[in-house]
Amino acid sequence: MLRERGGSAPSRAPPAAPAPRPRLKAAHCLCRQLGAAAVAAGSFSYCSSSVRMARIRIPSTVVILFVTVQTGFLLFMFARYSSFMPQAVEKPSQVHILILSSWRSGSSFVGQLFSQHPSVFYLMEPAWHVWVTMSQNSAKVLHMAVRDLVRSVFLCDMSVFDAYMPWKRNLSDLFQWAASRALCSAPACDSFQRTDITSEMACKTLCGRYPFSKVEEACKTYSHVVIKEVRFFDLKVLYPLLTDPSLNLKIIHLVRDPRAVVKSREQSVKALARDNGIVLSTNGTKVEDSKYKVMQEVCRSHVQIYETATLKPPNFLKNRYLMIRFEDLVRDPLSEISEMYKFADLNLTPRLKSWIYNITHGQGPGKKKEAFKITSRDAVSVSQAWRSVLPFQKVKKVQEVCKGAINMLGYQLVDSEKEQRDLTLDLVLPRRQNQFSWLSFNPKH
Repeated sequence: MLRERGGSAPSRAPPAAPAPRPRLKAAHCLCRQLGAAAVAAGSFSYCSSSVRMARIRIPSTVVILFVTVQTGFLLFMFARYSSFMPQAVEKPSQVHILILSSWRSGSSFVGQLFSQHPSVFYLMEPAWHVWVTMSQNSAKVLHMAVRDLVRSVFLCDMSVFDAYMPWKRNLSDLFQWAASRALCSAPACDSFQRTDITSEMACKTLCGRYPFSKVEEACKTYSHVVIKEVRFFDLKVLYPLLTDPSLNLKIIHLVRDPRAVVKSREQSVKALARDNGIVLSTNGTKVEDSKYKVMQEVCRSHVQIYETATLKPPNFLKNRYLMIRFEDLVRDPLSEISEMYKFADLNLTPRLKSWIYNITHGQGPGKKKEAFKITSRDAVSVSQAWRSVLPFQKVKKVQEVCKGAINMLGYQLVDSEKEQRDLTLDLVLPRRQNQFSWLSFNPKH
């Protein structure tokens, strides 16, 4: 050790290291807790490299700023992530009911059971316009056009008719418009109230000249939109409607004993000739169904629709399909109608009950000129008329082409004319309890 000038004092010992301060541990904790904040404050290197630098203080404004930025970032990421999550689809406010049937099966009668309800906007076979305009095509080819029209009507978008009726229109230009009570009462027509039971004759006289725009205006004011159609031959064609989130669609499938259908069709041979040609793909040629080829297609379609809806159906059909037999309906109208109304979320009013009783308890089976009219008849006699009118040879032929449908839908075949004429022999079998139950339906299979 060198001596300093002017003295010989001994050398000094190095100063002792300062004792650690109590706040050092707290600084470590602060660094760990505010890792990213320390980076933002520019002090990360000090925390990681030397404990001595822990005495650096992070201003409270920096912490507040960090927390604010971090919260905003998390909210941004949550909002962005949520946009990719499936959103709950809001159920449409209107209920949509499709009465699915075939010609001469009692579908006009069932349509009226809904049409006369004050909560229902009803149209009878609007797809008639599609078939008339494009009658050179087959039913299969026209399925898509029919489906698109039906969807537009359910959504109360009547501009779809522009393609089939390009001229300036009145209510009376719409097929069977007067069968709709909704088009015969306010706001479509001022002559009747919604709660009135209307007749086609009175409606045609008073409401036909109202503008076509009233159809859409009226449709939008009802809780239920009901369409009756006979121009679908495959339930799978309707899958896009059943899965459409803008629709709340339910299907009522109306069937009738094919032998009774044939008897009824014979009253309307000319009226059905064009439709027959479309069913049989005759390129626009009208056909009289003397060999029951159309009946064979009709029966095949009922089997297809019923099997699709009941044998391992898709999950979206659950609680949205109901099969009704015309014979059950006329035997116990109030019970069957109550079931249909419950299915459709409608209530049966006292006025409707009275009207239903009167319409099903008239005299006789009805006249030939009333084939397309809803008049008061003895409905049970109507359902059984084929047994006394059709020759047994015709019955045998119908049973040959429609045997599968007759068996599946719950009707009894007859082996002789004696059995056919014996009205004490009930040919409408009880509905089998094991036909189908949604409780046993497993969507995984």
